[in-house]
Amino acid sequence: MNATFEVFGTPVLWSDLIGNVLALATVLFAIRRSLWTWPVQLTASVLLLTASLDAGLIGNALKQVMFGVLAVYGWVRWKSQGEQLAVRTATPAERLFLTGTVVAGTALVGWFFFVTGLSWGAHAPLPEGYFLVAADAYIFVGSAVATWAQGRALTDFWLVWIAVDLVGVPLAFRSGLVVSGAVYAVFFVLVLTGFVNWRKQEAVAV
Repeated sequence: MNATFEVFGTPVLWSDLIGNVLALATVLFAIRRSLWTWPVQLTASVLLLTASLDAGLIGNALKQVMFGVLAVYGWVRWKSQGEQLAVRTATPAERLFLTGTVVAGTALVGWFFFVTGLSWGAHAPLPEGYFLVAADAYIFVGSAVATWAQGRALTDFWLVWIAVDLVGVPLAFRSGLVVSGAVYAVFFVLVLTGFVNWRKQEAVAV
């Protein structure tokens, strides 16, 4: 799956392309609150794992492993709720937990990525390297938090994804994953749509 083809002279990985198409499909399924969200995400994670390893993005590769694990978690959680998934807004305590986890997790994972050299940014000249590692760690932790909150059917997970995407788009283009960068841009629009849709579902349920 690590074969490439060219788009306007730029090499594109097939695994990156197909994985990101499935990632987009995952968002569409999530908007509809379909159980298919999770097996599709699991498949996308496997493909994007190979693309990330090929591009030397170890932090991003670890993120895909994390996505795979959380896909199984979300699959079990959503399936236990039956045919109609009930969504809700996070409580103040849950929001504090989500925010605190992103902040503390980014600092901890960023330190780990830097001292181990797992993040591609750790090999960049300083001070740029610090920012690249921090961005890599932020995307890793933010993605984990968003996916965990999605598994618990919290509407706020869309907001976490928006915050992650604002960093993920430029970082993907910076790393040479052109398809990922373009998909993240589309993903941003779909996430906004998903947030509005889930909020409407909340209003209907009240």
